[in-house]
Amino acid sequence: MPFSSAPLRSLRRSAVVAAVAVAALALAACSSSSSSSPSSGTSASSSTSASASASSNKAVNIAYLSFAVENSYDAPMLAAAEAVASDQGATIKVFDANNAPQYSQLQDVINSGQYNGIIVQPIFGTGLTGLVAQAIAKGIKVVNMDQVLGPNFATDAPQVAGLSANVAFVPTQIGTKLGQLVVQACASKNLNPCNVGYLYDIKASALDVAISGAFNKAVAGSPVKVVAQGQSFFTPTDGESAVQTMLQAQPNLDLVVGSDQGIEGGAIAIATAHKTGKVLLVGYGASAAALTGIASGAWYADVAQAPASEGRLAVQALVKAVRDGVDSGAVDPVSLLPNNGVVTKANVSQFTAEWPG
Repeated sequence: MPFSSAPLRSLRRSAVVAAVAVAALALAACSSSSSSSPSSGTSASSSTSASASASSNKAVNIAYLSFAVENSYDAPMLAAAEAVASDQGATIKVFDANNAPQYSQLQDVINSGQYNGIIVQPIFGTGLTGLVAQAIAKGIKVVNMDQVLGPNFATDAPQVAGLSANVAFVPTQIGTKLGQLVVQACASKNLNPCNVGYLYDIKASALDVAISGAFNKAVAGSPVKVVAQGQSFFTPTDGESAVQTMLQAQPNLDLVVGSDQGIEGGAIAIATAHKTGKVLLVGYGASAAALTGIASGAWYADVAQAPASEGRLAVQALVKAVRDGVDSGAVDPVSLLPNNGVVTKANVSQFTAEWPG
């Protein structure tokens, strides 16, 4: 799926070089003097080589809009992005929203005239679509990363015309996989009903609405019964407090599901209540905490994410767009992971964590 236009560009370049060579041979055959033919061929070849060299050396100045640099999920994403930029001879200027709206930051970046490339990791994707369109109209290449940029949370296709790449997970797919894993976990213990605590990150966010909606569809008609809810705000500390409250309200809780950061805190609350192994845990993120928990049996399963891969793929796509004019379209960061990115005890050794949790 990603980078589909690169081979086409190579074929076009090869065709140009071949045409030059054929023309040179024809001139040699028709002329009594061969001295002009090599000169013509050398000139065309030099021109093509110079053009390619100019493209590969074109300066790439990137504005990197992170929603929260200090978030344990975002830090490895930025580190990978900076490593690729350094390797490609590109520069990155980081704009840290620290979980605040990014509209003014993006507006300032566009108006500055200092950047020919922008990477956005939107908090509220629909709020940035108009500005992204403005940037593209001004000739700035834009790559979206990690979060949805637009109203549709069920696709990884670019939702802004002219976007150079969309390197992101599909929230509804995460919710569907979580639901399927919860049904399997409950069945593994023959639980009917299966009392589940659902741990949102930020309940009112469009991301959580999309994930929970897909989750509810996946568990419909099964023994799964959501009897408690809480919010982790993407932190283990809040996850621990939320699960403590769940356990107090629902002593017969069978399972807790949520993002890795929340489940990491929830595991502490469950251990404190002496219920490790009795309350099943299902997360998403494939963090180091999750993989360790699954390997030990403390967690049942997890849905993988790969933040460092996102940072790497986003910069690669942006450099390609700026230097070669190539759009990469939808780029799936988990496409090469085992088992469609679903981590279980049987395959956990095949996964490598890209963030701590």
